[in-house]
Amino acid sequence: MSILIDKNTRVMTQGITGKTGQFHTKMSQAYANGPNCYVAGVNPKKPGESYEGIPIFASVAEAKKQTGANVSVIYVPPPFAAAAIDEAVDADLDLVICITEGIPVRDMIRTKDRMRGKRTILIGPNCPGLITPEEIKIGIMPGHIHKKGPIGVVSRSGTLTYEAVGQLMELGLGQSSCVGIGGDPVNGLKHIDVMKLFNEDPNTEAVIMVGEIGGSDEEECAQWIKTHMKKPVIGFIAGATAPEGKRMGHAGAIISGGKGTAQEKLAVMESCGIKITMNPGEMGKTLKSVLK
Repeated sequence: MSILIDKNTRVMTQGITGKTGQFHTKMSQAYANGPNCYVAGVNPKKPGESYEGIPIFASVAEAKKQTGANVSVIYVPPPFAAAAIDEAVDADLDLVICITEGIPVRDMIRTKDRMRGKRTILIGPNCPGLITPEEIKIGIMPGHIHKKGPIGVVSRSGTLTYEAVGQLMELGLGQSSCVGIGGDPVNGLKHIDVMKLFNEDPNTEAVIMVGEIGGSDEEECAQWIKTHMKKPVIGFIAGATAPEGKRMGHAGAIISGGKGTAQEKLAVMESCGIKITMNPGEMGKTLKSVLK
């Protein structure tokens, strides 16, 4: 079992004719069940064309109607990406994954407001996407570093997602699902949303949670974990350690009034029963230590 996506998911790519969209669609289509999962592309200027055998439609609504696609991945350039999310939400898709980096905050505030009351789930923007190993990947993560297993991964950092997975693989531990939620200040799913899904997934036995400095999402998730989580969680905060005294994190990582620091987040997480590590090189080893 998995969370959010599996081999039965049907995907459309918004921005499929751009260089980035083409490259990552091709890579994702080649992974596991990708040939069956990737069924449509969207470009209002190029309907009737195709890429790698994937038909291109003028709109998300038309792509959904003609192919049954229920998920969209967005590689549209920043000035137009929020509008692309709006179109996918208006088409009532199950899930939208926005990979695009650099979307203006004002655009995302408007888009998030338009999403109120809608059923569509948003992951991102500025995220690596998500993967159910050996079934389907949607995004920019390298598929070959993953294998199916019992560990869930949720992270604000794309690079640290790959690092966590690499360490798990060295220990022979596969993953149930890996979700990169992105680090922008205005985004979709939060740590707590993904943690709830992992908590209910019978094939997830433990979770690695990677956060970043700024905001309070990790603390809120930690409080929920303390009361509700039935499985062990280990945590790391990017910025807890950094070379030459530099801070690590996304532009969305804003520290205000002493709140949102790596030290504060780790303290709250530890007080809520999360096994923390200060060393990004020990995420896998720390996770293994909490397994039964």
